[in-house]
Amino acid sequence: MFSLSNALSLLRAPLACLLFYNSVPLRLLAIFLAMGTDALDGFLARRYRSVTRLGAIIDPAMDKLFVFTGITVFFLEGELQLWQALAMIARDFALCLFGAYLALSGKWQTYQFRAIAWGKATTALQFLILILLSMHIHIFGFAYWIFILFGLFALNELYRPAVKREHLQ
Repeated sequence: MFSLSNALSLLRAPLACLLFYNSVPLRLLAIFLAMGTDALDGFLARRYRSVTRLGAIIDPAMDKLFVFTGITVFFLEGELQLWQALAMIARDFALCLFGAYLALSGKWQTYQFRAIAWGKATTALQFLILILLSMHIHIFGFAYWIFILFGLFALNELYRPAVKREHLQ
């Protein structure tokens, strides 16, 4: 079912296109609108009980599209080194590892997919870094190591319930 929440999520795709313009105000506007639509779509879905399977796919996909676009733009502009760009998506590497674990162990069909706290924290930090990069504010290298730490925490948050369920069966 398509809903207002899903429409708000989809707005992040055209907002991501604004990051290609080398304009601080335009980039900041795009980032803040993307953050606003991310918060609002979740609030509306919960408030009006319009949470859908489609929304559970679209919302994180649009977050990733927006952030990956920003990372790509700043990498191509020389504002991010390759290791920094890869560090910013460490959580996504963790998700891929966990997905491989689910597929290889045959647990993909029974796993209850849900948002995780470390995923939300990572997305918030990614948006903050995009804001700072847009404003040409220097970010110390250690800040990017936080993404790797968050990725490990996310992997742990995903893996622990899966293992716990396995022991209960």
